[in-house]
Amino acid sequence: MAAKPAFATSAQVEHPKFGLGSVLECTEDSVRIKFDEHGEKKFVLSIVQPNLKKSDRQPPAEKKRAARKKAATA
Repeated sequence: MAAKPAFATSAQVEHPKFGLGSVLECTEDSVRIKFDEHGEKKFVLSIVQPNLKKSDRQPPAEKKRAARKKAATA
């Protein structure tokens, strides 16, 4: 039976250097987190786990990308 991952997908965490983020994926060996201010980072779980704190904040709303307008052809 596989071990339960340390962090659930979409769990909110806080890292001392990168700040608040959302867990995208967590395996036995690694964790991938999307930080609010620093983008997506992947860490070796055994190294980063002591530095991560679970956060009780609500996940930030995803920003919608503005659609590009097509240039008018002459």
